[in-house]
Amino acid sequence: MQYLFSSASRYLCSSSSSLTIRRFFTPLKTMDSAEELLRKTLAEKLTLIESQGNVVRDLKSSSATDKSALDEAIKTLDSLKLEKSSIEQQLLASSDGTSVGGVNKEVFRKNLVNTLERRLFYIPSFKIYSGVAGLYDYGPPGCAVKSNVLAFWRQHFVLEENMLEVDCPCVTPEVVLKASGHVEKFTDLMVKDEKTGTCYRADHLLKDFCKEKLEKDLSLSIEKVQELKHDLAMLDDFSPEQLGSKIKEYGIVAPDTKNPLSDPYPFNLMFQTSIGPSGTIPGYMRPETAQGIFVNFKDLYYYNGSKLPFAAAQIGQAFRNEISPRQGLLRVREFTLAEIEHFVDPEDKSHPKYGEVVDLEFLMFPRDEQMTGKDAVKLRLGDAVSKGTVNNETLGYFIGRVYLFLTRLGISKERLRFRQHLANEMAHYAADCWDAEIECSYGWIECVGIADRSAYDLRAHSEKSGTPLVAHEKFAVPKEVEKLVITPVKKELGLAFKGNQKKIVEALEAMDEKEAMEVKAALESKGEVEFQVCTLEKAVTIKSNMVSISKEIKKEHQRVFTPSVIEPSFGIGRIIYCLFEHSFYTRPSKAGDEQLNVFSFPPVVAPIKCTVFPLVQNPEYEAVAKQISKSLTAAGISHRIDITGTSIGKRYARTDELGVPFAITVDTTTTVTIRERDSKDQIRVEIEKVASVVQDVTDGVRTWADIQWEYPSHSSMSTADE
Repeated sequence: MQYLFSSASRYLCSSSSSLTIRRFFTPLKTMDSAEELLRKTLAEKLTLIESQGNVVRDLKSSSATDKSALDEAIKTLDSLKLEKSSIEQQLLASSDGTSVGGVNKEVFRKNLVNTLERRLFYIPSFKIYSGVAGLYDYGPPGCAVKSNVLAFWRQHFVLEENMLEVDCPCVTPEVVLKASGHVEKFTDLMVKDEKTGTCYRADHLLKDFCKEKLEKDLSLSIEKVQELKHDLAMLDDFSPEQLGSKIKEYGIVAPDTKNPLSDPYPFNLMFQTSIGPSGTIPGYMRPETAQGIFVNFKDLYYYNGSKLPFAAAQIGQAFRNEISPRQGLLRVREFTLAEIEHFVDPEDKSHPKYGEVVDLEFLMFPRDEQMTGKDAVKLRLGDAVSKGTVNNETLGYFIGRVYLFLTRLGISKERLRFRQHLANEMAHYAADCWDAEIECSYGWIECVGIADRSAYDLRAHSEKSGTPLVAHEKFAVPKEVEKLVITPVKKELGLAFKGNQKKIVEALEAMDEKEAMEVKAALESKGEVEFQVCTLEKAVTIKSNMVSISKEIKKEHQRVFTPSVIEPSFGIGRIIYCLFEHSFYTRPSKAGDEQLNVFSFPPVVAPIKCTVFPLVQNPEYEAVAKQISKSLTAAGISHRIDITGTSIGKRYARTDELGVPFAITVDTTTTVTIRERDSKDQIRVEIEKVASVVQDVTDGVRTWADIQWEYPSHSSMSTADE
């Protein structure tokens, strides 16, 4: 299962207040007609081959066989085998994809990761000590890319939306995470190698087994294919017993030793610590950044002039003690989150800037399409909101803003989709939730969660801390309102339930109007009712003498309510890795004797914006290069100056591999050429204008096409070595 990076990654079941990580859900997708036809044809062909093989064997064993008849039978068998091979190739091609841009996924990924590590974008942490799984260091270009992504995130969201930014501690007291539910149920199911004790994620093992069978075993029957796909789809819903049963049914063993595995059991993913030298204050390294915002709501609301809506944002590190980290930056034990909590009146979820995104069109994957086996479809955002596919304007607005953020970073529009959570993924309190998923060589990876979490989080912390985390709407004229009044009879509840009295009182008082009136009707008609208490994880019998439920008319001067929360949550490491994949390509050298690696980063995220190269080692050219370097530094443009005698073509190739958008070549003392990385087109610019030209393009004021229109193109022999 894939973990998410935020509180959008968890859900509270409707029958329990305990929290668990929301597993990555593979939508149940029926076998398409093309795949079904190919599998049927392959099965028929295998039957024919077996039958024809018997014919050949019988002819060979018979002394009276005519040689021409045997030759013809063998020819028919060979023809059937060729047809089988052709069908297998078609079936492989129609499976879940084995290539990226026509290149084998494994080959593509190996080349990419080799380049990233060789050029120090990132490397395994503590490498000289053999490293630790799930921990990585960002090197110089990786740090620059990450810094640029976060700077653009801050510009795109925090500044443009006037958000309140906070920075909270990574160490969190246990009481906070008890209130949120993390201490009790922030778990994954784990199995152990019964002989070595090595731990594995149980659902990972089942998922890998099913995917490998589907991709590599072409002889599977249609019924078996459907069963495996169903297992993949139901991973999120399997209990420990069901998951263990499947592992035994398929004979899944420890990958490294082939030893038998234990039954699955829950493992809490938080890193535990203690606060203070006495060790009496338990704490945890935070598994998300959201809780710091929720517990500060009261002060942030006051800071905002006690007005809604408003949003708070936080960028910071989060920690999860992953059982079996894998897939590089996609599943790690320490990672960077960028989270937004947008607080809004639950009775008015409109957004004043919704009109700015209403006409955006992009791939969306509503739950209806997922359940019927269809693919994501391109929808207009305004239509999705007006038809109720997206629950409300504010949620739709943030979906649109996330789309713009990711595509402006360099994520391909065709490999980005927004997938709606299915019913079995949704928290009982959530109004709606969508994941921004990016396709890479590992498949569709969830990188951003955008959820309408209703008022759950603030209510949970209000109840636990005793501090009301509420907002107020003052009335110009007092209003007479009908109020629901729930009065638990604590004496009777105490006699009946003793130590559980408090939890039952809290559950009764937390009922919404609909539930309360249903309980009232049942008590009046039957004298008792079965009442589900989430915190006890069971139902109890409430009798009519234990609670009073009524409606009263009261005059109020203000409305007091708990705000709803719209939460976009960004896994920065995942976004960066997908950006690496989407930006990476190879092209032949000028001589055609090698493939050169290129990262096509947009200037906004490129680790270095430009390079400065004297064409040859010449004191005058080197002086000009240093002059240009000073002007670039003054303009705040990151750059690298290279005055080595290496050929200009090799210098271009080196910086292309770092994703540098522009190369400035000093070949006169008055003008220089500026080369664009992807097209390799060059223009000639006066030395005094170089910094302003580069700054305009990197800041997005003008495009490269605008610059080319203004300045003359330049063909130079200096590129002969490319």
